[in-house]
Amino acid sequence: MNIEINGNTRALIFDVDGTLADSMPVHLESWKEVGSRYGFHYSQSDLERYAGMSGQEIVEIINKKHGLSLDLDQIAQEKEAAFLKNLDQVKPIEPVVKVLEDFYGRLPIAAGTGGYRRVATKILQNIGVWDRIDVLVASDDVVRHKPHPDTFLKCAESLGVAAEACLVFEDADLGFRAAKAAGMRVVDVRPYYMNDRKA
Repeated sequence: MNIEINGNTRALIFDVDGTLADSMPVHLESWKEVGSRYGFHYSQSDLERYAGMSGQEIVEIINKKHGLSLDLDQIAQEKEAAFLKNLDQVKPIEPVVKVLEDFYGRLPIAAGTGGYRRVATKILQNIGVWDRIDVLVASDDVVRHKPHPDTFLKCAESLGVAAEACLVFEDADLGFRAAKAAGMRVVDVRPYYMNDRKA
């Protein structure tokens, strides 16, 4: 993954799920498990469409889509519990992690995610990069989630770096929109991700 980091870049911000961690298949199976319990179907296209949203926001969409009235917090927490059971299946996305490792100690590094802080922390620990992250901003830390810029703006603020000097690594459309709304440059990691998977 050959990324040009220009001289104006003062910090790197990484999304977690699908960017640093190959966690999306485990998230999909977790939603399917909870769906089988409560009578809704969750597809690959749902996973891609809602990537970057908080669990509660996704449950809200599920309720509207399926005419349900599921408790947002309860279902989101059950889904995260299902995910954590299979945390050992989550592997690092090596080309992206290599970028993080290459710039560790040279630029400040943040992680900005739509997931819960406790879950994102466990993912980052599991893939071996937790001690490389200077700042983590999770869904617990902001009111408005991706595609709003708040997650990435809070990363920049916490690092003490101007938004326009941050470079974001993302895999999801909502994340791209959030980074652009924050005035940040963004790298789409999906081509590297897919090439790595085919290798």
